[in-house]
Amino acid sequence: MTEKTSRASGEDAARASTPDAPVILSNEPGSFAWGVLAKRHPALIQQVRDAFPYGGRQQESLDALLDEITKGVVEPLSPAERDHERWVVSGQEYFGRSWYDAPFLWAESYFYRRLLGAVGYFGSGPWQGVDPFEPFKKAELGGDAVEEELRALDALANVPAEERATALLHASLWGNRADLGFRVAAGEPEAGAAAAPALVADDSVLLWQLLPVGAGSTVAVVADNAGRELIPDLILIDHLLEQRHADRVVLHVKPYPYYVSDAMTADVVDCLRRLIEVPDEAGRIGGRLWKAMTAGNLVVRTHPFFCAPQPYGEMPEDLRGEFESAALTVLKGDLNYRRLVGDQLWDATASFADLTSYFPGSVVALRTLKSDVIVGLEEGTVDALERSGDVWRTSGTHALIQVRR
Repeated sequence: MTEKTSRASGEDAARASTPDAPVILSNEPGSFAWGVLAKRHPALIQQVRDAFPYGGRQQESLDALLDEITKGVVEPLSPAERDHERWVVSGQEYFGRSWYDAPFLWAESYFYRRLLGAVGYFGSGPWQGVDPFEPFKKAELGGDAVEEELRALDALANVPAEERATALLHASLWGNRADLGFRVAAGEPEAGAAAAPALVADDSVLLWQLLPVGAGSTVAVVADNAGRELIPDLILIDHLLEQRHADRVVLHVKPYPYYVSDAMTADVVDCLRRLIEVPDEAGRIGGRLWKAMTAGNLVVRTHPFFCAPQPYGEMPEDLRGEFESAALTVLKGDLNYRRLVGDQLWDATASFADLTSYFPGSVVALRTLKSDVIVGLEEGTVDALERSGDVWRTSGTHALIQVRR
């Protein structure tokens, strides 16, 4: 039996040990997935239209996309598109059907691919490579909230390393609330929302056990959002390197714009520049990270799979090898969580370890809850959350740190 066959058999066995669950669709009016397609995506098309002086061709393409997602059926990419074949394979079951009847994960991913096509991102004209979400990212990065958060780092400069580690881990976790796409529909969190964070699962002790000081390990971090979330991710990475929890960190980002605020290499550089321009602790952190990149201790990488609509169980071998060689892979955010455990209506008490046993090496999910998918919770925790009356799965007011060795 080959290594690949053996691994596949192990994945099948792990999945078989957990009862299957329905794939999430968007065809239930009033559901979270329905709201994303029916409200968030049309609003985003308008925001992108307003942010750039697009010409007639882009305006017509945006109109056509809006009409298709609201009243039409899923149309395939033009055969002339560079990634036509990949999307034909993944979407062959859904073309000609309502967007609402396609799996939610696939429909979201394909919408963003179509939006980029509509504005000419992949074309040969003057709009090639122009990030349609850049104005939103820049506005957030230059905002007062980021300035305040960066200056607050001064208070952590001289606290004990363990206390600082906890604070920075939680900053990275709750930074996931800063999701521009989420706020298109949800609006800004209420002023008191961040004052009472609720961790529904907390494996942080195990996380730090997997990263002993001086072990000379490599840590992989798969980023989610840019700007206000990516900055605390970078600050946490600085802590890992500075305190020798890792000798090297590989930061995986998107190869092109995705899900409104998702991080690309340009966003990493923008965040480093933002850190450096602030005096005192933030500036020192920014300077260390800049040097870490030039020295190869912080490496930025990307892969087409990060913009694909498949779960991590279908990752290609080269990416699997990247994660396999890391002491720990940190998956940030809601989309990475959905791809990690499967975008399905699991029982909330289903085993996180079983559903992630296929993943090569130890993995940790740092996620603010902003979609229906959730596993690995204690039954008592689920009961308490359900009794609370909160929309706890999708409101961004709860979070988790889940680890599988």
